[in-house]
Amino acid sequence: MASYGAIFWSFFKVGTFTIGGGYAMIPLMQRELVEKHHWLGAEEFAEQIALCQALPGMFATNMAALTGYRLRGVAGSVVAILGTVLMPVLFILLLASLFAAFRDNVYVDKVFRALRPAAVALVAAAVVQLGRRTPQRGLWVAGVAALLIWLLGASPMLVVLAAAAVGVVWQWQKGGRV
Repeated sequence: MASYGAIFWSFFKVGTFTIGGGYAMIPLMQRELVEKHHWLGAEEFAEQIALCQALPGMFATNMAALTGYRLRGVAGSVVAILGTVLMPVLFILLLASLFAAFRDNVYVDKVFRALRPAAVALVAAAVVQLGRRTPQRGLWVAGVAALLIWLLGASPMLVVLAAAAVGVVWQWQKGGRV
Protein backbone atom coordinates (compact mmCIF):
# COMPACT_ATOMS: atom_id res chain seq x y z
CA MET A 1 0.00 0.00 0.00
CA ALA A 2 1.30 3.44 -0.90
CA SER A 3 2.21 5.66 2.03
CA TYR A 4 0.85 9.18 2.30
CA GLY A 5 4.40 10.50 2.16
CA ALA A 6 5.14 8.65 -1.09
CA ILE A 7 1.89 9.90 -2.64
CA PHE A 8 2.59 13.49 -1.56
CA TRP A 9 6.22 13.40 -2.72
CA SER A 10 5.36 11.92 -6.13
CA PHE A 11 2.73 14.55 -6.85
CA PHE A 12 4.88 17.30 -5.31
CA LYS A 13 7.58 16.47 -7.88
CA VAL A 14 5.01 16.52 -10.67
CA GLY A 15 3.66 19.90 -9.57
CA THR A 16 7.10 21.38 -8.95
CA PHE A 17 9.12 20.24 -11.92
CA THR A 18 6.62 20.47 -14.76
CA ILE A 19 6.45 23.65 -16.79
CA GLY A 20 3.56 24.07 -19.18
CA GLY A 21 0.53 22.80 -17.33
CA GLY A 22 -1.58 19.66 -17.38
CA TYR A 23 -0.55 17.79 -20.50
CA ALA A 24 3.12 18.59 -20.01
CA MET A 25 2.82 16.69 -16.71
CA ILE A 26 1.89 13.40 -18.36
CA PRO A 27 5.44 12.08 -18.93
CA LEU A 28 6.48 12.80 -15.35
CA MET A 29 3.23 11.36 -13.99
CA GLN A 30 3.73 8.23 -16.07
CA ARG A 31 7.28 7.85 -14.77
CA GLU A 32 6.14 8.26 -11.14
CA LEU A 33 2.84 6.36 -11.18
CA VAL A 34 3.46 3.60 -13.73
CA GLU A 35 7.18 3.01 -14.06
CA LYS A 36 8.61 3.89 -10.64
CA HIS A 37 5.90 2.99 -8.12
CA HIS A 38 3.73 0.66 -10.26
CA TRP A 39 0.62 2.18 -8.70
CA LEU A 40 -1.11 2.08 -12.11
CA GLY A 41 -0.64 -0.13 -15.16
CA ALA A 42 0.07 1.53 -18.53
CA GLU A 43 -3.44 0.88 -19.85
CA GLU A 44 -5.02 1.97 -16.59
CA PHE A 45 -2.94 5.17 -16.71
CA ALA A 46 -4.14 5.92 -20.26
CA GLU A 47 -7.76 5.31 -19.23
CA GLN A 48 -7.34 7.57 -16.21
CA ILE A 49 -5.96 10.33 -18.46
CA ALA A 50 -9.03 10.05 -20.68
CA LEU A 51 -11.33 10.21 -17.68
CA CYS A 52 -9.55 13.21 -16.18
CA GLN A 53 -9.74 15.07 -19.48
CA ALA A 54 -13.51 14.62 -19.48
CA LEU A 55 -13.92 15.92 -15.93
CA PRO A 56 -14.32 19.63 -15.21
CA GLY A 57 -11.38 21.33 -13.54
CA MET A 58 -7.64 21.22 -13.90
CA PHE A 59 -6.16 18.07 -15.39
CA ALA A 60 -3.34 17.77 -12.84
CA THR A 61 -5.62 18.01 -9.82
CA ASN A 62 -8.08 15.57 -11.40
CA MET A 63 -5.25 13.05 -11.90
CA ALA A 64 -4.02 13.63 -8.35
CA ALA A 65 -7.50 13.25 -6.87
CA LEU A 66 -8.30 10.08 -8.80
CA THR A 67 -4.92 8.44 -8.18
CA GLY A 68 -4.85 9.40 -4.52
CA TYR A 69 -8.36 8.05 -4.08
CA ARG A 70 -7.47 4.77 -5.76
CA LEU A 71 -4.43 4.39 -3.52
CA ARG A 72 -5.67 5.57 -0.11
CA GLY A 73 -9.25 6.81 -0.36
CA VAL A 74 -10.33 10.36 0.40
CA ALA A 75 -7.26 11.12 2.53
CA GLY A 76 -4.99 9.92 -0.29
CA SER A 77 -6.86 12.18 -2.66
CA VAL A 78 -6.33 15.20 -0.42
CA VAL A 79 -2.63 14.40 0.03
CA ALA A 80 -2.09 13.98 -3.73
CA ILE A 81 -3.89 17.26 -4.52
CA LEU A 82 -1.86 19.12 -1.88
CA GLY A 83 1.33 17.69 -3.33
CA THR A 84 0.36 18.78 -6.83
CA VAL A 85 -0.68 22.34 -6.04
CA LEU A 86 1.58 23.37 -3.14
CA MET A 87 4.66 24.49 -5.07
CA PRO A 88 2.82 26.08 -8.02
CA VAL A 89 0.68 28.12 -5.60
CA LEU A 90 3.75 29.26 -3.66
CA PHE A 91 5.57 30.07 -6.91
CA ILE A 92 2.60 32.06 -8.26
CA LEU A 93 2.38 34.02 -5.01
CA LEU A 94 6.10 34.80 -5.25
CA LEU A 95 5.82 35.82 -8.90
CA ALA A 96 2.80 38.00 -8.22
CA SER A 97 4.65 39.82 -5.47
CA LEU A 98 7.66 40.40 -7.74
CA PHE A 99 5.76 41.03 -10.99
CA ALA A 100 5.39 44.78 -10.59
CA ALA A 101 9.12 45.22 -10.05
CA PHE A 102 10.15 43.06 -13.04
CA ARG A 103 7.25 43.62 -15.43
CA ASP A 104 9.31 45.42 -18.05
CA ASN A 105 12.56 43.46 -17.59
CA VAL A 106 13.82 42.19 -20.96
CA TYR A 107 15.60 39.20 -19.42
CA VAL A 108 12.54 37.97 -17.55
CA ASP A 109 10.58 38.16 -20.80
CA LYS A 110 13.29 36.17 -22.60
CA VAL A 111 13.26 33.45 -19.94
CA PHE A 112 9.51 32.96 -20.30
CA ARG A 113 9.77 32.93 -24.08
CA ALA A 114 12.55 30.33 -23.86
CA LEU A 115 10.39 28.04 -21.69
CA ARG A 116 7.56 27.87 -24.25
CA PRO A 117 9.29 25.38 -26.63
CA ALA A 118 10.11 23.12 -23.67
CA ALA A 119 6.43 23.01 -22.71
CA VAL A 120 5.44 22.25 -26.31
CA ALA A 121 8.01 19.44 -26.46
CA LEU A 122 6.65 17.88 -23.26
CA VAL A 123 3.10 17.96 -24.59
CA ALA A 124 4.25 16.48 -27.93
CA ALA A 125 6.09 13.68 -26.10
CA ALA A 126 2.93 12.87 -24.15
CA VAL A 127 0.85 12.77 -27.33
CA VAL A 128 3.34 10.42 -29.03
CA GLN A 129 3.55 8.14 -26.00
CA LEU A 130 -0.24 7.95 -25.57
CA GLY A 131 -0.67 7.51 -29.32
CA ARG A 132 1.28 4.28 -29.15
CA ARG A 133 -1.40 2.77 -26.90
CA THR A 134 -4.39 4.34 -28.60
CA PRO A 135 -6.28 2.43 -31.26
CA GLN A 136 -6.37 4.00 -34.74
CA ARG A 137 -9.96 5.17 -34.27
CA GLY A 138 -8.86 7.21 -31.24
CA LEU A 139 -6.37 9.07 -33.40
CA TRP A 140 -9.09 9.71 -35.99
CA VAL A 141 -11.40 11.10 -33.34
CA ALA A 142 -8.65 13.37 -32.02
CA GLY A 143 -7.82 14.57 -35.54
CA VAL A 144 -11.44 15.27 -36.45
CA ALA A 145 -11.98 17.06 -33.13
CA ALA A 146 -8.91 19.24 -33.70
CA LEU A 147 -10.05 20.13 -37.21
CA LEU A 148 -13.55 21.00 -36.02
CA ILE A 149 -12.16 23.28 -33.33
CA TRP A 150 -9.29 24.94 -35.23
CA LEU A 151 -10.65 25.18 -38.75
CA LEU A 152 -14.38 25.55 -38.19
CA GLY A 153 -14.30 27.29 -34.81
CA ALA A 154 -16.54 24.69 -33.17
CA SER A 155 -17.00 24.91 -29.43
CA PRO A 156 -14.55 22.52 -27.70
CA MET A 157 -17.26 21.67 -25.16
CA LEU A 158 -19.69 20.63 -27.90
CA VAL A 159 -16.99 18.62 -29.67
CA VAL A 160 -16.16 16.75 -26.44
CA LEU A 161 -19.85 16.08 -25.75
CA ALA A 162 -20.40 14.87 -29.33
CA ALA A 163 -17.35 12.60 -29.14
CA ALA A 164 -18.57 11.20 -25.82
CA ALA A 165 -22.00 10.52 -27.30
CA VAL A 166 -20.48 8.79 -30.32
CA GLY A 167 -18.28 6.70 -28.00
CA VAL A 168 -21.23 5.64 -25.87
CA VAL A 169 -23.29 4.68 -28.92
CA TRP A 170 -20.30 2.83 -30.42
CA GLN A 171 -19.76 0.79 -27.24
CA TRP A 172 -23.48 0.13 -26.84
CA GLN A 173 -23.79 -1.15 -30.42
CA LYS A 174 -20.84 -3.45 -29.91
CA GLY A 175 -22.66 -4.87 -26.90
CA GLY A 176 -19.96 -3.67 -24.54
CA ARG A 177 -20.15 -2.00 -21.19
CA VAL A 178 -20.64 1.77 -21.40
